[in-house]
Amino acid sequence: MTPRTALPSRAPQLSRARRWAVYAVGAGIWLTGALWLLFHDFLASNGPFGPTPHPLEFWSRATHGAFGFASLWVFGMLWGAHVVEGWRSRRRRWSGSLAFGLFAWLAVSGYLLYYLGNDGLISAISLLHWSVGLATPLPFLLHRFAGTAAKKPSA
Repeated sequence: MTPRTALPSRAPQLSRARRWAVYAVGAGIWLTGALWLLFHDFLASNGPFGPTPHPLEFWSRATHGAFGFASLWVFGMLWGAHVVEGWRSRRRRWSGSLAFGLFAWLAVSGYLLYYLGNDGLISAISLLHWSVGLATPLPFLLHRFAGTAAKKPSA
């Protein structure tokens, strides 16, 4: 029989630089996605030959794609530095699983938006991608700050 090792009491804390990388990439990908939606759906104009995209639509999408690549790096860093040990601690599993599932959906659906050839499927996946993406800060904040208010001493 092998001896049991004690479970970690919590997931390892990220260094300040890694935490800020998570925040910067998360904010950047969310902001550029929201800007693309604004430019694409609300600020396009009608030109002499039909709808004309807003001039910043392309740049917001291109920047969103760059942040998408950066988010893959951040997720890999989080997996090695936080997720595995966090899972072993058995704390915040449900909110961490939700965050992982949402990230996986956004990564797969973002990939599909570039490589699907069916316009109907692209429209459906786009709607699901941006609606989930816009809501993603809520589960992140829930996971990040769950339980911290209960542990602070009252004045």
